[in-house]
Amino acid sequence: MGPFMIEAKRLTKAYMSGEFRVNALKGASLEVLRGEFIAVMGASGSGKSTLMNLLGCLDTPDYGQYWLDGEDVSCLSQKRLAGIRNRKIGFVFQSFNLLHRLSAVANVELPLMYAGIAPKERKRMAEMALDRVGLWDRMEHKPDELSGGQKQRVAIARSIAMNPAVILADEPTGNLDEKTGREMLDLFCDLNGQGATIVMVTHEMSIARRSNRIIRLSDGRIDDGWQEAWNYGSA
Repeated sequence: MGPFMIEAKRLTKAYMSGEFRVNALKGASLEVLRGEFIAVMGASGSGKSTLMNLLGCLDTPDYGQYWLDGEDVSCLSQKRLAGIRNRKIGFVFQSFNLLHRLSAVANVELPLMYAGIAPKERKRMAEMALDRVGLWDRMEHKPDELSGGQKQRVAIARSIAMNPAVILADEPTGNLDEKTGREMLDLFCDLNGQGATIVMVTHEMSIARRSNRIIRLSDGRIDDGWQEAWNYGSA
């Protein structure tokens, strides 16, 4: 097993928007060490969402290669990609994406159910994940009975319940007030301290500075010069 959780080489991806071809990624390369916490920044249209879709195995590149946890996932079928997503990737989004009719523990159980885990075991795993994010006493509460920060904690618990290889977070503090956002960031830092590999998209430098390293995307390319300048300045 190598040192990198993520190895992306010359990723290229284009989409058609009406009659126009949009070159979203133009040969982006990225390496993320196991246990590293990476922040991804960039202006709107820089390629952040496309990069996260590829890293999250929601899409495949037109060109280039991507290894996740040592496995080349660049050209897998949609069925195999779905299996990779369920086993190895935990997603946290700006919108919490919780089912309002279900309790917190039932929401966390959903990906475990899709993975075919037996009911008794998946409830145990969901309870452990909620305990890790400080919601042991809110397991039976439904989303409408939780604060925004508690809802995001449920979403984070859902993302870590399968002990994924990597957590991908897309603006996870975007719908939270400043205090709650800091608490969520503290939680991500705690998870990283426990060994989780995290890639987080953010537009806020104060959040990005809590990561181990900042990656900046510009016009579909990773700005290596900016990254080196940041690393040098933060040393």
